Amino acid sequence: MFKRSDYFILMAVVISFFTSAYLWFVVQDKEQSIFTALWVPSIFCFGIYFKLAALLNRKK
Repeated sequence: MFKRSDYFILMAVVISFFTSAYLWFVVQDKEQSIFTALWVPSIFCFGIYFKLAALLNRKK
């Protein structure tokens, strides 16, 4: 069900989330934290787009 590329996308999301939490709570840099937190949905959308493109190419 999950391919290696799916795990890389999820790993990138987790790293982005924890980096954002680190910046918010430890470094106390709110602006950088919010900027980094915005990467999470962007990475998910990137992964979904390429997953759908691969599925559509396989059906042809």
